[in-house]
Amino acid sequence: MDEQSEDPIAQARRYLTDIVVFEGAKFIVPAGGQAVEQPPVPVAAEVPQPATVATAAGSEGSAELESFRRQICDCTRCGLGATRNEFVFGAGNPAAGIVFVGEAPGAEEDRRGEPFVGAAGQLLTKIIAAMGLGRGDVYICNILKCRPPNNRDPQPDEIAQCEPYLKRQIEIIQPKVICTLGRFAAQTLLRSGESMGRLRGRAHQYEGIPLVATYHPAALLRNPQWKRPTWEDVKKVRALYDGVAL
Repeated sequence: MDEQSEDPIAQARRYLTDIVVFEGAKFIVPAGGQAVEQPPVPVAAEVPQPATVATAAGSEGSAELESFRRQICDCTRCGLGATRNEFVFGAGNPAAGIVFVGEAPGAEEDRRGEPFVGAAGQLLTKIIAAMGLGRGDVYICNILKCRPPNNRDPQPDEIAQCEPYLKRQIEIIQPKVICTLGRFAAQTLLRSGESMGRLRGRAHQYEGIPLVATYHPAALLRNPQWKRPTWEDVKKVRALYDGVAL
């Protein structure tokens, strides 16, 4: 989280001067049409957040997700159950067409019990806005539901215990596309040891669902030169969401 000793929130503010992360690029969705990429907009502009439309399927999914959350929220299958403050299940639309999957909660997420609410979460919110969507239109979760101490990398036994929970979440939501954020999420779902640079840039499959791998927002805070490749990945996610074959 550092560029030497810079505070993470200060980093976020410094890198989030663009309206939607990527030099102001964004999608708009014409009535009855597919999303199209628009040229940059002035930094002072605001990106409208479309309201999430409640559906019968969403209501059923919400009840099923909540029931599942209650079943597992006291999990102590691995050592993280003894060190966490909050179990971070996931958040968003239970009938979402897009599911974002990160690796694990951080300190702020562990404190609040919600995924992606720290500096990286602010950046993810901007990425979602760039797609012409709001956080309430997608679902956001992690491989691990508990924070590893000191934000260390997830350990194999922790992933093995927690991944079935993620798989069940995805089964309930049934998204059109999954976007993994960062190396651990991509490697876990794709059963791959390849680098992030090799995994991104193309569509994969997870349990029959298209999957696009891209960089974690925290990595973008440290490496702003990765914003442009990430935007290219995000455009693939939006195309798959719109039903456009890649």
